[in-house]
Amino acid sequence: MFKAVINAETLRDAMEAVSSLVDEVKFSITEKGLEIKAVDPANVAMVSLKIGADAFEYFKTTPLEIGVDLVRLNDVLSMADRGENVQLELDEENHKLRIGVGSLSYTLSLIDPTAIRKEPRIPDLDLPAHVTLPGGELRRAIKAAEKVSDHVILGVSDDEFYMEAKGDIDSLRLKIPSTELLGLKPGEARSLFSLDYLEDMSKSLGKAQEVTLEMGIDYPLRVNFKVGQAIEVNYLLAPRIEQE
Repeated sequence: MFKAVINAETLRDAMEAVSSLVDEVKFSITEKGLEIKAVDPANVAMVSLKIGADAFEYFKTTPLEIGVDLVRLNDVLSMADRGENVQLELDEENHKLRIGVGSLSYTLSLIDPTAIRKEPRIPDLDLPAHVTLPGGELRRAIKAAEKVSDHVILGVSDDEFYMEAKGDIDSLRLKIPSTELLGLKPGEARSLFSLDYLEDMSKSLGKAQEVTLEMGIDYPLRVNFKVGQAIEVNYLLAPRIEQE
């Protein structure tokens, strides 16, 4: 049994944070809320999403797992007007999810959870450097870096966060001192990352008031941010090897 009501825009933003990496996921639902863990097909990036029960206007469930096609779910959620709620109800007998948006009702066929790629084990990394900045500012920097290269270096040096992108002709360097950041935990950090993945992630994190980046030297990048107050998103992106 699963029945819930939530703001459609909030749910859409949460689902888009996951669908930037994968198309099909398993929803693990308990009385505490909804959780998703997934890894992209190339095993380069992971995402974990937690929607606490407090994010819903109504939430009642028994522990269960369902497989969902995020592309089709996002199509349905796109029909909602700003400020509108969406009603979700599981039809266990027919293995479908009933979705109500205003006067519209939709029935989404579910996927067998066992047919979906196994959830990844999210590694517990103790990364030395932490940087917190507005999501919009980070997205703008990523968009700028895309104009000169397909990869970017992220790092921390002394009391500043920096981003470097070098192409065949052009280059970009961004420096943000600690006084202009929302938070900084200094540490040795410098790693190279794919801009394709960062661009996909930035579509969601660009809407966040605060985004925290956790980094090391040639270590994965961990990105943490919230959608509203009760939805937590975490990305983990593997580094590329710098060529001499």
